[in-house]
Amino acid sequence: MNSIKLKSRAKINLSIDVLGKRLDGYHLVEMIMQTIDLFDRIKIFSLEEDKIIIESNSEDIPLNDSNIVYKAADLIKEQFGIKQGVRIYIEKNIPIAAGMAGGSSNAAAVLVGLNELWNLNLDKNELKDLGLKLGADVPFCIEGQACLAENIGEKLTHIQGLSQDAYILVCKPELFVSTKEIYEEVDAKIIEKRPDNKQLIQLLKDNNIQSLANNMYNVLEEVTKEKYPIIKDIEKIMMDNNSLGAMMSGSGPTVFGLYDNEKDAENCKKVLLKNFKQVYVVKSHEKGVEIYE
Repeated sequence: MNSIKLKSRAKINLSIDVLGKRLDGYHLVEMIMQTIDLFDRIKIFSLEEDKIIIESNSEDIPLNDSNIVYKAADLIKEQFGIKQGVRIYIEKNIPIAAGMAGGSSNAAAVLVGLNELWNLNLDKNELKDLGLKLGADVPFCIEGQACLAENIGEKLTHIQGLSQDAYILVCKPELFVSTKEIYEEVDAKIIEKRPDNKQLIQLLKDNNIQSLANNMYNVLEEVTKEKYPIIKDIEKIMMDNNSLGAMMSGSGPTVFGLYDNEKDAENCKKVLLKNFKQVYVVKSHEKGVEIYE
């Protein structure tokens, strides 16, 4: 085998709580993450020559060693003393810098793909350990499905995810949010409201989409909304168009709304498309990374 194709899926957060900060700068979190069926396509080709080449249909991502995908390939090559090279093509569909783990998901796909391509026989836990060296979200992107993520986001407990009855409307406004800045402002605040993750896990188990939508909470959202009121505007449009509940994912700026029927989700998508380019109706998915032919 000298090439492989993978789907690399985005995630949304159904909750985020920030519990503190470690000395190394990483934040201690407790959050619920869900893989959704919005994905980039990653094609990996083995090269005889010892080099890493990154290509993409997107002009908004770096194609050099600062790309997390490059770092993922470099990490595997170094770890296993591999002298072959690799060419990686990234077909970008997940919004960039969106709070949806697009980059982490691409890195996860490269680890999974090269493990297969180069017959390294690493199991999922070994891949997740490697992924953690690249970023706190990478292990979840390898795992997929729905998880309660704790510590810095790498301690994952599988939970029942969103059912296929739920439609997820995703809207990414054209702005860039610095995750670092948002977390710094959260550090300086007293957090008065927090998500009840135990309750949310039970509501997912019960497939109670309405109560779940009412009780989702992201402690980063108040900070991001203050800086970028457009997030509030998108949520209002979703709520005015029959969303059961709407919330920001990650540190933003992406907003998602939950719907119990496709018609309402598609109608609201039409409304949002008048002002925003990146709007999608998707469902949940159980796989983070998937090899396909």
